[in-house]
Amino acid sequence: MKEKHYLSPLFEPRSVGVIGASERESSLGNVLIRNMLESAFKGRLFAINPKHESVLGVPCYKSVEEVPHRLDLAVIAVRAEKVPAIIDSCGRAGVKAVIVLSAGFSETGPRGAKLERQVVEAARRHRIRLLGPNCLGIMRPELGLNATFAHATANKGSIGLISQSGALCAAILDWAKPNNVGFSAVVSLGSSSDIDFGEVLEYMISDPRTESIFLYVEGIRDARRFMSALRGAARVKPVLLIKVGRHPNASRAILQHTGAQSGEDAVFDAALRRAGVIRLYNMGQLFAAANALFSHFRPRGNRLAIITNGGGPGVMAADRCADLDIPITEFSEGTMEKLNAALPAGWSRGNPVDILGDADVERYRKTVQAVLEGPKVDGVLVMLTPQAMTEPTAVAEAIIDLEKNADKPVVTCWMGEELVREAREKFIAAGIPTFRTPEPAVELFSHISAYYRNQKLLMQTPGSLSQLNPPSIESARLVIETALAERRKALNEMESKALLAAFRIPIAQTVVARSATEAMVLAEEIGLPVVMKIDSPSIIHKSDSGGVRLNLGSLAAVRTAYQEILDEVRKNKPDAMINGVAIEPMILKRNGRELVVGVKRDPVFGPVITFGEGGNRVEANRDLAVALPPLNNYLVQDLIRSSRVAPLLDEFRNMPAIDMAALELVLLRVSEMVCELPWIHHLEINPLIVDENGAVAVDARIVVDNIAPAADRYDHMAIHPYPSHLISKWTVPDGTAVTIRPIKPEDADLEVEFVRKLSPETKYFRFMNTMRELPPAMVARLTQIDYDREMAFLATVEEDGKEMEIGVCRYAVNPDGESCEFAVVVADEWQHRGLARRLMGILIETARNKGLAYMNGVFLSNNERMLKFVQGLGFVLSNDPEDNSVKLGVLSLQD
Repeated sequence: MKEKHYLSPLFEPRSVGVIGASERESSLGNVLIRNMLESAFKGRLFAINPKHESVLGVPCYKSVEEVPHRLDLAVIAVRAEKVPAIIDSCGRAGVKAVIVLSAGFSETGPRGAKLERQVVEAARRHRIRLLGPNCLGIMRPELGLNATFAHATANKGSIGLISQSGALCAAILDWAKPNNVGFSAVVSLGSSSDIDFGEVLEYMISDPRTESIFLYVEGIRDARRFMSALRGAARVKPVLLIKVGRHPNASRAILQHTGAQSGEDAVFDAALRRAGVIRLYNMGQLFAAANALFSHFRPRGNRLAIITNGGGPGVMAADRCADLDIPITEFSEGTMEKLNAALPAGWSRGNPVDILGDADVERYRKTVQAVLEGPKVDGVLVMLTPQAMTEPTAVAEAIIDLEKNADKPVVTCWMGEELVREAREKFIAAGIPTFRTPEPAVELFSHISAYYRNQKLLMQTPGSLSQLNPPSIESARLVIETALAERRKALNEMESKALLAAFRIPIAQTVVARSATEAMVLAEEIGLPVVMKIDSPSIIHKSDSGGVRLNLGSLAAVRTAYQEILDEVRKNKPDAMINGVAIEPMILKRNGRELVVGVKRDPVFGPVITFGEGGNRVEANRDLAVALPPLNNYLVQDLIRSSRVAPLLDEFRNMPAIDMAALELVLLRVSEMVCELPWIHHLEINPLIVDENGAVAVDARIVVDNIAPAADRYDHMAIHPYPSHLISKWTVPDGTAVTIRPIKPEDADLEVEFVRKLSPETKYFRFMNTMRELPPAMVARLTQIDYDREMAFLATVEEDGKEMEIGVCRYAVNPDGESCEFAVVVADEWQHRGLARRLMGILIETARNKGLAYMNGVFLSNNERMLKFVQGLGFVLSNDPEDNSVKLGVLSLQD
């Protein structure tokens, strides 16, 4: 039995009604009917318009309620003001899904926005799912479904396209047809008033026709759901995305166009990397990537080899590689020996490999083969310029022959036009990406090879807290609560450093003096030399206001500095509230690098962590690396590597390399703060001084804010941490120790072995078949979960020093956000020992704490043991009205 997706009426309708169908040439309703007929829709088609008896030969009815067949999908193409009443009519007729193509809603102003709210309320009242309004529609070429007003049809294929722009959909379709690029689905979201990116992505994850996914994004409404679905999709299928609105002016235009937030582009970029997604920047790159994906082009790394018969083009390609941080690989000794044997003495003896202008077919063949076989090569760009001795077509044929057996991607660039046209046609026919100039060829390799790196980032599932010395979360919360109780949001330096200290981040001890005499006493206690800084919640940049004095080596200097600081600050910032002057030890680190670590709130993705060069240059240099928490060691190292300051952290200008472990620890601790202290709105450690002996936070500023309580302790984050607080132990009556914990991506092998050992009967009752092995896509789907929208608990025991899975239970939250579907399976030899009941007890409690109201289950009617088990847990059983071979169960969680 195959479970139907709840969006099946939209994506796989058996009956479609076009409301507003028309005989008038080129009208919206006419184009819709014509497109459905020309696409040979495999279901039943109905026209609806009180003015016609038939439209293009299709019987026409006065209203949707008069159609003598219940519609899965209604496509509405009438004036905006008529749509709310039509939605009500659809509800009375039992329509399950609606596409509203009409414009004139929120994009037109307050009156249109009110009309759109009425449409959404009507749809929800009748439990109808709504796509649009103001959208192009939807295509499913395999089903003959073309519920759009596009003039271009789509080829059948494996790419799922989701776009916030109908115009861009139309442009892609117009390009795709002559270029033989096919689609499994084309979805124009329009205003996304109901169905948004997240739900369409979730459908495409389970759609067997969809092998890769393209998205055109302007803005995001629900970051958590978007990230959840995006990460879920990227785990099993390549996902490529164009995001516009990278600059403030464009972001404002997007807000007016879609009503969706755009957020800061660097943060969006970090989110995409963490989601395992490939980001593209223009239509040319999209089309190139489409060709590559359609040809099942897959990367394995990012080290590129360039082969050319002209030095200039090779340098152009190498320059573009440098722009994009694509390493030009250094060949191994074995590869160099093969190249020396195959090439004349004048070859470049490096990468790019210049095989000279007189290169013939055989020279190309031997060179490409040697490079492809090289151990340090992840991809090859082969270039050709049509010189006197060159045979462009014959060389292309040789490359095509080699590529058939290559396990690395090959990209080609045949420069010129007339002499290389036939060669390009052969590459296209063979599915090998080909370009006219070097730069887009390198860009394609860069974007597709980003998949390699981003997939590693996607696999990381760090917990909210590391296994290090636990922080004092309670003391940190007390500091925040005290400030908020006093109606203060900006913590002073001592409070900010108290939070850092609570999370075990090394700090420079700070005390506050309120007189020159007190300053001298405190300076002597701390030990000279000292630093003195104004303590004022009104002043962010203390140096700019004259509020800092460094390296004060005597008490006389401390006394003088105290008064100088007050005088200068009062002169420069006369309205500033001054608490006193902070005193701390002068940190003298000859080899220290001044860095900045920060936290800020993005309007779309919530808290993000920033890292880069610190000190006084941080404002001038806004080019900080960005990462979404939670972080682990791998993600922290990636954040450091992606920053511009990274090269300065190794041996640099006679300074030894810094203590990298100390820097990584600070970033891990900041990640813990972000997870466990949702009140933090802004944090800046500047400078964080790091040398070969460790790290110390010299200055810190934290701003907090009140937050509404939530059932989910990590509701403030776009990516849910690994819920390590849910790990528990259970001892079986015979003394066996069982660990019950949330599942992780690393559990893939455990899950495969667990299913392999299940009896055919157990497999049948759990999976509705007796498959021997779990398909790789299903393994990923079961083990790489989003803890926000689903939960899976493994039960494991230790056997011969190895962990062994003995049971698993899981739930997935339904689209209504109030209920979930559950499943449980226990190893045959562990059945009748109380494990299933223990697992279900934990699962039910977790769902209840999540705030869910109901847990649902689907059971085979002949699985009497399972039916008795769930009834014992409190499930109420009923017959499935559409399938008498199964029963439905519901458990109320909030009684």
